[in-house]
Amino acid sequence: MVDDIEQQLKDWFSDRDKVVIAGIGNPIRGDDYAGLKIAENLQTKVSNNVCVLECETVPENYLLDIQNFHPTHILLIDAALIDAQPGETKLVKATTIAGVSTFSSHGLPLRLFCEYTTKLLPDVKISLLLIEPTNMDFGCELSPKVQTTVDMLTEILQRLLT
Repeated sequence: MVDDIEQQLKDWFSDRDKVVIAGIGNPIRGDDYAGLKIAENLQTKVSNNVCVLECETVPENYLLDIQNFHPTHILLIDAALIDAQPGETKLVKATTIAGVSTFSSHGLPLRLFCEYTTKLLPDVKISLLLIEPTNMDFGCELSPKVQTTVDMLTEILQRLLT
């Protein structure tokens, strides 16, 4: 599994120039914190051609920052119900989620964010790195399985983006 997601990310980033990493999640909702935690972990640990944003539950508030950075690639990282085992990951191209009503627990579905961003930046590649949660209850910390995934993905992304 680790080799598979690492190879998928390596292939997806192969033609990158400038990358936005957008960590999405709620820090007080257990495993929903996963995407945000990865972004926190990557701050100052990637090259200058990578903009790391800690979006919490409102990635749409960062559209101007994203547009001004002029990325070739945008990777949204979030916990989502993807019908997998807790801690498992899936790399999903934004274009494949058009018919899906929601992927995450946030108010504005990421599908709409991706559609708008694609209209704003038509040449950018957008994908979602999704992590199956164990528990997204308020007041909980990351579950052990998701914490392991967060650590693994942080390491992979740091290696690929430095």
